[in-house]
Amino acid sequence: MATRVDVTPAAADMMRQLREQHGPLMFHQSGGCCDGSSPMCYLEGEFRTGQSDVLLESLRIDGVAEPITFWMSSSQFELWKHTHLTVDVVPGRGAGFSLEAPEGVRFLIRSRLLTPAELAELS
Repeated sequence: MATRVDVTPAAADMMRQLREQHGPLMFHQSGGCCDGSSPMCYLEGEFRTGQSDVLLESLRIDGVAEPITFWMSSSQFELWKHTHLTVDVVPGRGAGFSLEAPEGVRFLIRSRLLTPAELAELS
């Protein structure tokens, strides 16, 4: 089954840790500006989504009871709709508003083009 978003084992570990500390989580892929182009991790519902946002995936992480939603603005999605995203975590200073920032790590996106078969399945 094709997906638009996956996570690395290290990112899944961080998501489990953040879920245990804070509660249900969500992501919004930042489009730039002060937070760069990082996936931002928030408490579920803390970042208000609306008609101008696209739900890319509801991530199922082992050890996390509920799915972790992953959102992107519709204008950014138009540019990235052909792209598969993998959420990873690396040492370094994250965005100030993202929940992982105090942990000394930051989430980042690794990307690749979706295959024609994946695109057809996701359409």
